[in-house]
Amino acid sequence: MDQEVIIKNIIQDIEIPEKFVRNTIELLKDGSTIHFIARYRKEKTNSLDEEQLRNIEEKFEYYSELEKRKKTVLKSVKDQDKLTSELEKKIVECREKQKLEDIYLPYKPKRRTKATIAKEKGLEPLADIILFEQKSEGVKESIIAGFINPEKKVYSSEDVIIGALDIISEKISEDVEVRECLREFIFNKGKLISKPQKEWVGKKSKYEDYYTLSEPIKSSPSHRILAIRRGAKEAVLSWKIEVEEHSAFGLIEEKVVKNKKAIFLKELLIAIKQGYKKMLFPSIELEVFMLKLKEAEKEAITVFSKNLRKLLLASPAGHKNILGIDPGYRAGCKMAVIDSNGNYKENGQIFPHPPQSKRSFAEKILVNLIEKYKVELIAIGHGTASKETDIFIKKIVKKDGLDCKVVVVNEAGASVYSASQIAKREFPDLDVLVRGAISIARRLQDPLSELIKIDPKSIGVGQYQHDVNQAELKKTLGFVVESCVNSVGVDLNTASEDILSFISGVGKSTARSIYQYRMEHGIFSNKNELLKVPRLGEKVFQQCAGFLRIFNGNNSLDNSAIHPENYSLAENMAVAQGLKIGDLIGDEALISKIKPEDYVTEDFGLLTIKDILKELIKPGVDPRKDFVYIQYSSQINDIKDLEEDMILDGTVTNVTNFGAFVDIGIHHDGLIHISKLSDKFIKNPYDVVSVGDILKVQIISIDKELKRIGLKRLINI
Repeated sequence: MDQEVIIKNIIQDIEIPEKFVRNTIELLKDGSTIHFIARYRKEKTNSLDEEQLRNIEEKFEYYSELEKRKKTVLKSVKDQDKLTSELEKKIVECREKQKLEDIYLPYKPKRRTKATIAKEKGLEPLADIILFEQKSEGVKESIIAGFINPEKKVYSSEDVIIGALDIISEKISEDVEVRECLREFIFNKGKLISKPQKEWVGKKSKYEDYYTLSEPIKSSPSHRILAIRRGAKEAVLSWKIEVEEHSAFGLIEEKVVKNKKAIFLKELLIAIKQGYKKMLFPSIELEVFMLKLKEAEKEAITVFSKNLRKLLLASPAGHKNILGIDPGYRAGCKMAVIDSNGNYKENGQIFPHPPQSKRSFAEKILVNLIEKYKVELIAIGHGTASKETDIFIKKIVKKDGLDCKVVVVNEAGASVYSASQIAKREFPDLDVLVRGAISIARRLQDPLSELIKIDPKSIGVGQYQHDVNQAELKKTLGFVVESCVNSVGVDLNTASEDILSFISGVGKSTARSIYQYRMEHGIFSNKNELLKVPRLGEKVFQQCAGFLRIFNGNNSLDNSAIHPENYSLAENMAVAQGLKIGDLIGDEALISKIKPEDYVTEDFGLLTIKDILKELIKPGVDPRKDFVYIQYSSQINDIKDLEEDMILDGTVTNVTNFGAFVDIGIHHDGLIHISKLSDKFIKNPYDVVSVGDILKVQIISIDKELKRIGLKRLINI
């Protein structure tokens, strides 16, 4: 019954036919991954994409948790012998976690409060008379006198009223309708105020922009909410939400006061104000801020995931011999050569910069490595001394007529990788800096394969990534990494254990088994051999096989994204043309003559057949763009070399909701504010730029002291 309620709720939330929601949930419960469902179960889902499928999965988890919480709440209230049919109906029909907690609040076990003590003194009946009955007739003093009880330490009329008001204040503060109404009012009308804490008044800090902030909480952007929360954590800022109290009282009065001629009206109004100031407002002020914070965290995680996806799917240089260089001054430049398959060959160290400046010796070592390994690309890490190293090496390449290109590579996270357990396992006998140089070379050769070894938070494409919900961030970024790996596909015979672990259905343990099997038995000649891998059963094979590739194996379909369960259909298509499958693959003219409708059966739907035909034309096509790189100006090496109105080329390194950061070839990225990204109004920077984009920019401001560079994007130049 719970699942039926959950499915009903999901269908109410999203515009997807019930049939496809049900099919998706059944596939997920059966152990299928989102990547597998999106690619190979299109008939079941009507081609829902990964984001739509993930939305269904998240909502299923949300409503499953809600149903579980309802059972707990129902049991708790029932155990207190307070469960009425009306209350049970409210709980069962509730569709929001927050509302469920509001409903449960009056029944939630709590520590002793003033209201609890007043109830123990027998004052709840009077509180109910004042709050619920709201009588117009009767003698107030006589009613109050009936509750004076010295044995319970209620000595006077004043004691009676104080206790009754404590009970009423708590009841009002726990009223579902009152809380909902006030929450909406504070969210829509409240002003977020932030200011420095006493010890920071008049002092400079990175939070100065928030010392006098006052803006509607509803429209406060995510980066400001996150900054204020961080500033408060660091004890630099304090924050509050301000609302018009008179209007807030009026809203509560509308919900609570039923008779304006009630003999206890004065006391009731006092209780409303007391409950608002002491309990309602402090509680809901925090709830509203936390609601905005949750929105801000979700937006920050979304921005991070978009940036990460672009970075992971950056253009690979491909199968080339590459020399990676981790540049430096005093410690010199560590170098490492990898071959066209990413295998480490040799390392070296040169000192072309002060304080040693051994340039002629550095040139000999460099030229020797380039010629010995026929290096085609030189990857220089974008860090300390990168610009100077770039200039030095380009001069040598030009002077000696060497046939290789020099590329500056974003090295964010390379140092994290080089000291990681993965790097130690790969290169146990190599120095940390050499491992870093290898990583720099590899991330030029294949960014995806190298970057998946690094915790995404260390790659530097997020906003407040250490402040957001870490479990949700890890889950979301993990999904992005898996999505990227599966969309590109992995060579089963060369893939590392690490990248295999991200393939649909595999995981770390099975990836290790696949890798060890390959080491012991040699390369796989066909995908069916996977079933010989220990602990890799039929279900895992079903989930992973379509995303793995075997080049030059004994089945030409193994180098495609066609799933083995569909091989027989592809082979039948070839037979119908009088060919073997290997002869049909890539022959677009012949494939275009095949009518998909002719092959539709109970086992093979039209969407699957069209995908098979598309894959037969160009099997295993890499979805990533062709490799391009930027040549930075050799005249601009430091912020002191910049001037306003200069026009430069730059690469987008990070996108936030307020703009884009751009590498212009010095050690400090410039910022293009959202207002300078387009000649038209845009709401989201992602509408016009992404991480990795190469842009033409103009310098519009330079703050050399704070090292801030303001840029404007130039379009159609």
